[in-house]
Amino acid sequence: MTSMTPGTAEFLLAFADDEHLMGQQHTEWIGVAPFLEEDMAFASIAQDELSHAALLYAIVADNGQGSPPDDRAIDALAFDRSAADYRSAQIVEVACTGWAHALVRHWLYDTAEELRWSLVEDSGLEPLKDAAAHAAREERFHVRHADGLIDVLLQAPDSADRLADAVRDLLPLATGLFDPAPGEAEAIEAGIASAPFDTVLPEWTDRVRARFPDIDIGTISAPAFASRTQRHGDFPALLARMNRVRGLDPTAVW
Repeated sequence: MTSMTPGTAEFLLAFADDEHLMGQQHTEWIGVAPFLEEDMAFASIAQDELSHAALLYAIVADNGQGSPPDDRAIDALAFDRSAADYRSAQIVEVACTGWAHALVRHWLYDTAEELRWSLVEDSGLEPLKDAAAHAAREERFHVRHADGLIDVLLQAPDSADRLADAVRDLLPLATGLFDPAPGEAEAIEAGIASAPFDTVLPEWTDRVRARFPDIDIGTISAPAFASRTQRHGDFPALLARMNRVRGLDPTAVW
């Protein structure tokens, strides 16, 4: 079995943090989405993303040995690190308070995530390979869901304009998903991942242009800032909301 190193653990933490925070962001639309079907869909997708995060945190927590997960160790990784220790991309940290922005982020993220899982589907780390097989089935549903709703909304001029504004606002942050995660080179050398994530940026770019052909997107390139080591300004409030219930009784076992 492929062994874990501190660098490969960092690589997996970046993946897990993205999944975790995206799931948390989706939960904030439960009960306030524009219609009941989207309440249900976002609840289901949030649950999927949080389960993916738990799988990845468990791999880090048990050093890739595939032993039964330690829930406390997973919670410590998910909630108890300082802001500086998170490795999430800023696209999953930013607050999307408008429905168009939430939907566009959903599509941009899940389209990228589908490609990311494909880079670990033949991982030499067996628990990660198993997690990729599980996640790939769910990601196909996530992308189909976003595509179907966007297809409908693009037919209405007002909705299309709001979607276009959201794409322009979020695209620079979404490219941060392709910013190399700490430990990525180590993970590739160890056979944990097959290639750097930015190698699939051109494929993702083609998908973005095909999805929004009438929007002047301009050049799509990887960011010039260290998006995984710099927190978005909305991150502290998100972290506080995530920990609000746990903070009521820090000694409780959930």
